[in-house]
Amino acid sequence: MTDDERWRHVQARNGAADGRFVFAVRTTGVYCRPSCPARRPRRAHVQFFATPAAAAQAGFQPCRRCRPHEAVAAAVPPWVQQVCRRLVEAPDDVALAVLAAEVGLGPRRLARVFRCVVGLTPRQFADAVRIGRLRQSLRDGQRVTSALYDAGFGASSRLYERAAALLGMSPGAYRRGAPGMRIRCTTVASPLGRLLIAATDRGLCAVRVGDDDAALMRGVAREFPQAQIVRDDAGLRRWAGALLQYLRGWQPHVDLPLDIRGTAFQWRVWRALQRIGYGQTRTYGQIARALGDPQAARAVARACAANPVALVIPCHRVVRGDGGLGGYRWGVRRKRWLLAREAAGGGRGRRRARRTFPRGRGSEHDGSSSCVEESSWRPGPPPP
Repeated sequence: MTDDERWRHVQARNGAADGRFVFAVRTTGVYCRPSCPARRPRRAHVQFFATPAAAAQAGFQPCRRCRPHEAVAAAVPPWVQQVCRRLVEAPDDVALAVLAAEVGLGPRRLARVFRCVVGLTPRQFADAVRIGRLRQSLRDGQRVTSALYDAGFGASSRLYERAAALLGMSPGAYRRGAPGMRIRCTTVASPLGRLLIAATDRGLCAVRVGDDDAALMRGVAREFPQAQIVRDDAGLRRWAGALLQYLRGWQPHVDLPLDIRGTAFQWRVWRALQRIGYGQTRTYGQIARALGDPQAARAVARACAANPVALVIPCHRVVRGDGGLGGYRWGVRRKRWLLAREAAGGGRGRRRARRTFPRGRGSEHDGSSSCVEESSWRPGPPPP
């Protein structure tokens, strides 16, 4: 089928063509099925893909009206769905060999295809299911031992340590909302607006950008409701200075200790982001391919949105496959400014950065949403 034929199907909203291809709109960054009821774009802005996965790999997001990614749900091998159900329902660890025997495949092939389709290994998928159950049980006030058993971790010291590693703290501490954990915070003016830095004794646990100190502090308090949160401007001055030097173009790399939590897949993505050089960008699809999961571009985007330490893990360096900026938790204008600063070399050591942060408090938001946010911050003059 030629592109002209595909375009005729799109213009006619031909439902019979659904599943045969999808079309993406460069100006919106969205891809749709041919029968999508939305207003038709100009032909010059349209790009065709054989599958939704190919469109997602190129950095496009699925349309919320026609949901083109759901049209290929049936293409997922039935045995993958069977393995997922088995891991969700299993009370204990299930060996890879057992899973393979149940679906009639070799262990290596099962692991390879499962990872390609789901974006995680069977072990990582099972851990994600269990940690979700454990978090919910602990938030509901269930006793730690019962919650561990119900989540499938058991009571051995090895499994307890595994649960603690996934939570980022002991299950008991998580149940109590991180009581006794001391989190030090500071806020400073920066070229991006107000910058919040929070740290435990082990390292940074949050770097957030916003317009209002109080809103930023509330975001940290919601994440750790029982932790002791104290302001420590003097103690965090050096780390704040390192981030400000980076933003002003005087220090291209930020190497600070971290104390953050994430799934195994999120950590793989975050490490890949830290390997992107100053002034360079990668697409979501490129990151997915580098991780060995070409179909995981959307999962990469979600991991970027979940990044708890902005700038230190440079998720702003990931863009769409068509060259568009894509989303950014702290606002697309800030992402554009950061990329322009880095692309210009930041004027390292040549001149002082211009003041671009707002004088007032601005609108209140804590940056907790993964979608693109608007704020009172406006970019200053282009980088020198």
